[in-house]
Amino acid sequence: MRVLLDENLPHALAAELAGHEVSSVQAEGWAGTENGALLHKAKKHFDALLSMDRGLAHQQNPSGLGLRILIIRAPSNRMVDLRPVVDNILTRLAAMRPGQLEVVQSPRGKSDKRG
Repeated sequence: MRVLLDENLPHALAAELAGHEVSSVQAEGWAGTENGALLHKAKKHFDALLSMDRGLAHQQNPSGLGLRILIIRAPSNRMVDLRPVVDNILTRLAAMRPGQLEVVQSPRGKSDKRG
């Protein structure tokens, strides 16, 4: 699966997403792009977008985009806080269908399904 990391996620997360082709908003030259425009660019080149932008779930309707959107809830965007969530990220990505938006959080929490 081709996965795009939003600006608010560290590049180091890519190494944790084994089995996926991962790029970042910065690497694509899309830094600073507003959410709506970013989603339309991403849908042309990627299968999924990972973000920590909690507002994204309320601002955008992913159902018509054909893009999987996974919102990550962790204490911070530091790898020490993201590593415990990686298994949940990989599990949700494998189960999601295009056009779905889900929220995944630490193993002590539970994932929300939307879309």
